[in-house]
Order: sequence, then structure tokens, then C-alpha cells
Amino acid sequence: MSAVMEDRDIYLSTFERFEKGRDRHERPWLHRIRSAAIDRFAELGFPTPRDEEWRFTNVAPITRVPFRPAAAVELSGQAVQALRRLAFDSGDAGTRIVFVNGFYAAGLSVFRPSGGVTVENLAAALEANPQRLEPYLAQHAGYDDHPFRALNTAFLRDGAFVSIPKGEVVREPIHLVFVSIARGEPAVSHPRNLIVTGPGSQATIVESYIGLDEGVYLTNAVTEIVAGENSLLDHYKLQREGGKAFQVATLQVHQGRGSTFSSHYVSLGGGLVRNEVNVVLDGEGCESTLNGLYLARDRQHMDNRTVIDHARPRCASHELYKGILDGRAHGVFNGKIFVRQDAQKTDAKQTNKTLLLSDDATINTKPQLEIFADDVKCTHGATVGQLDAESIFYLRSRGIDLESARSLLTFAFANDVIGRIKVEPLRAGLEELLLATQHLPLGEQAKEVP
Repeated sequence: MSAVMEDRDIYLSTFERFEKGRDRHERPWLHRIRSAAIDRFAELGFPTPRDEEWRFTNVAPITRVPFRPAAAVELSGQAVQALRRLAFDSGDAGTRIVFVNGFYAAGLSVFRPSGGVTVENLAAALEANPQRLEPYLAQHAGYDDHPFRALNTAFLRDGAFVSIPKGEVVREPIHLVFVSIARGEPAVSHPRNLIVTGPGSQATIVESYIGLDEGVYLTNAVTEIVAGENSLLDHYKLQREGGKAFQVATLQVHQGRGSTFSSHYVSLGGGLVRNEVNVVLDGEGCESTLNGLYLARDRQHMDNRTVIDHARPRCASHELYKGILDGRAHGVFNGKIFVRQDAQKTDAKQTNKTLLLSDDATINTKPQLEIFADDVKCTHGATVGQLDAESIFYLRSRGIDLESARSLLTFAFANDVIGRIKVEPLRAGLEELLLATQHLPLGEQAKEVP
């Protein structure tokens, strides 16, 4: 128990120093949010495998490390090139806003204005126009039962703020890039993003989390999305943290009437990764799509938790998560579809498929339906298996060697998700990487850069 308290105390003492460094003219509502969040974290402490929602993920490797707040780092030209390569970002189109160790990097960011669209760092938005953020910030990503979200909210400082005006159609993707570089000392950053889409608007957002060295660090990220009535938002997340890194992240989505939201998540790196996607369909006629692909090797641990909350009638959701595990990797999929009593005419489908490339890889999969309405169409299912022996035999009978046959079948399995990505540079980069690494997971980490 004393060790647990000590782990907690490190963050409590860090928060005291963090608060003393804040602007004394900061808005009272923001101070109240931070204070309530750290108090809740102090009550909760870190989760253990005895907590049902963390049953298959032991965060002791995180709590044992004395993480300190990440320091601002200026990237060299070589590091910038590595960043763009790992993020599949050619820089040719769209807007890009970059953060290094949680600090806004103006020199690496590119803005191409479009019809009143706002893309800026959260700290600047809170200083210049806080009343614009107050109705949304920390209003949807609850932390009462989630210590990592409580920590992120307590240390809320910077990240991306994106606002799409009513009726605006943004043709090019908006890229939010978060870079971590440890430089030998265990460091933690808490990126916080807020994305608000106005009624009838359309946009594409890409979030990339990139590690530029093999140091130990923790990225504890939260993204809140508020989708306005009849808006359309495509969201992509690419996770390529360093091999010794930890990431705990939440994507919290609140959909208004008639809105359409899609999430495409690809997880390639990190030593221990927990990614949560929570969607509330809170207006009649909403549609939501969640696609995910996670690839792990060696002793990587990747935990995926999704919750789709059908709160209103006549909504539809479609979910497909696939995992490829090699070596002694451990994967987790915990997906729940929740249909409330008033959510009649719900149409929900959930599928999880896992491919095990070694006898030592393991998966815990838990698809769930919780239905309180009677006029619904809901299905869920999970499959776990290895490469099909008959398919391998068929390919080999046509002159293809064993390794190439395994590579082709693994690529086909993964490309069912990759092929749904509409952002061409991201899709093409992932397909090329899949082919280049043959049947291996896409866990290629960046070489250490200065």
C-alpha cells in the first residue's frame, strides 16, 4: 500500500508545483476543473487488475516509473525528417499543428486557412477566448472512475483546439501531430484536444503520436469531439510510440442529431498501450463507425476498449477491430454496445478478429451487448485464429514460398481495415509499410535522432 501511495504522491506534489506556475489571472472555471480532477485522482489512485475495466492490463510498469513533466525540446532537421516519415506527412496539403513533448511547436506547424475554421493550440485559445471553450472543455470526457483521465484533466495545459463553423466543408485533412522524445529521463506529457464541428459541417482530422527515440516516457492523451447536428467528421489516429514508451489515451465523442462520425485507429508502437474510444449517439438518426487495427510483437501489450452508447432512437453503429499478434505479444479487446431504453430502431454491429502469428501470443477479447430496448438489430462476434493452412498450401502450390505466402495472407487480413482509410498519404504509407515488413507487425521504431 505504501508503494501505491508513493506513486500517487509523485503526481500530487507535481500538481502543486504546476498550479503555482499557472497565471493568477486564469479563469476560475478552469482552476475548478483542474482542482476537482486532482482531488478525484487522489481518491482513486491507479487501477489494478482487480478493477474489472483493467482486468487484462496491469499498469504497474507505469506506476513504478518516477515520471517527471516532459521538457520542451527543439527538434533538429534530422528529427523533423524522421517525424514526417513516421507520420506519413509530406506536408503538401492541409493544416498541420505540431506539439513536441506536449509543447506547441510553432515552427513546425503549417496553417492553410479555410472559411473561418479555427486550428490553434489550446493554451492560446484559453488565453484569448476562454468563453468559446468553456461549454465543451472537460464536459464529456468524465474522470470520476478513470484516474488517467483525471490526471490529464488536472494537468490540462495545451493541445489542439479545432472548431469548424456551421456549414463549412474542409477539403484537406487537419493533422494534429504529437511528438515525444525522452532524452534519457522518464517523462510524461498530457496532451488535451478539443474538436467542435458546427451543424452541417464536414472535416477530416488526423491525430499522430510519434516517438523519436527509444527512451521511457508516458503519453496520457485525451481528445474530446463534439459533433454538431448533421455534421460529418472522419477521424484517424496513428500511434507509433517508441518501443519502451507507454500510452494511455481516450477519444470521447458526443454526437448531435443526424451527425455522422467515423474513427480509424492504427496502433503500431509502444511497449504498453491502452486506447479507449467512447461514443455517445445523443441525437436521433446518428451514425457511427469504429475501425481499428493493432499490431504487436515481442512483449508488446495493446489494450483496446470501446463503448458505443446508443442514447437516442434510429441510430446505427458499425465496428470492426482487428489485431495481429506475434512473439509473446498480448492483445486486449473490450468492446461494449449499450442501447438505452428509448433507443428504439437501433442497428448496431460489432466484430473483433485476431490473428495469432506465434504460439506464445495471447488475446483477451470481450465483445458485449447491453440492451434495454426491444425493437433493435444488434450483433456482435469475435474470432481468434492463425493463418489458414489451406490458403498457405494453395499459394505454395503456385510457386510462392512459405514466407511470402504468410506475408500475403497477413497483408490481406490487415488491409481490410487499412483499405478503408480515405486519407491517401496515410493509407498508402501504411500499405507500403505492411508490404515491406512482410508478416511482421508495423512496430518499426524510429532510430534515435538528435
